[in-house]
Amino acid sequence: MPDSSAGGPEIPPTPPPKRHPYDQWSPDARALDLVGDKWTLLIIRDLAAGPRRFVELQRVLPGISTEQLRSRLNRMVADGLLTRQRYREVPPRVDYELTERSRELMPVIAALARWGYDWTWSPPRPGEDVNLGAVFRLAPGLLSPPETVRGSVDLVVHEDEEERVFRLAAADGRVEISEHPVGPPDAVVSGTVATWVDALGPDGTLASLEISGQHRLAEGLLEGFAGAAAAARAAAHAA
Repeated sequence: MPDSSAGGPEIPPTPPPKRHPYDQWSPDARALDLVGDKWTLLIIRDLAAGPRRFVELQRVLPGISTEQLRSRLNRMVADGLLTRQRYREVPPRVDYELTERSRELMPVIAALARWGYDWTWSPPRPGEDVNLGAVFRLAPGLLSPPETVRGSVDLVVHEDEEERVFRLAAADGRVEISEHPVGPPDAVVSGTVATWVDALGPDGTLASLEISGQHRLAEGLLEGFAGAAAAARAAAHAA
C-alpha cells in the first residue's frame, strides 16, 4: 500500500539549477529547459502506459546508467513532470507516474515520431535495441481514430518463451495504452518480434501478423503505425 505518512506523492527538494539553461525569454526555450535533456522525452513515452518502478524504466531504456536515470527522475519530479509514490513493501517499492503536465507532451512526442518516420525510419540498425513497446507507447499521441471507433485491441509479442501484451483502447477519438490489461479485448493481433518488425518497418505490411476478433478495429488502429511507415516509404520513393 502507498506510504501515507508523507501525505501523498513525495516532493523532493528543488534540485540545483541546470548546468546549461537556454537563458532565453522564449516559450520554446522555456520548454526545452524542462524537456530538452537526453532521455527526458523517452521517459515520458515509457510512462505513457502507466506507473513504473525504477528497475522497469532501466529495462526499457537500454544505454542509460543507473546514476543518469536517478538524476533525471529526480529532476523530472522536481519540475512537476512526474510524481513519485513510495509503498510500504519489502523490498521497498517506488513508482513513477506522469503528471497532467507531462501527459500533454504526448502529441509533441508523436509529432517527433512522425518526423522520424519521414526522415530517419529504416529497418533496425546493427546493435540497435528492438523494443516494440517503445513504438506502441507512442499510441496516445500518434493515433487519432474517428470518434465513432470504440473498442480494445491487444498487441501480443511472442519473444522467446515470453509473451508481452500491450492493450490499445479507443474511445472518443483518443487511444490509451496499458501493459496490464484486465478482461478480454475486442481483437487480438499477435506475432513474433521479427513479424512485428516487418509490420512496423518502412516496408511494413500487416499480412504477417495474426488477427482475431474485430479485424476492422485492429487494422484501423494499427494503420496509425504502419500507415506512418508507408507514408515515409512513399515519400522516399518520390524523392
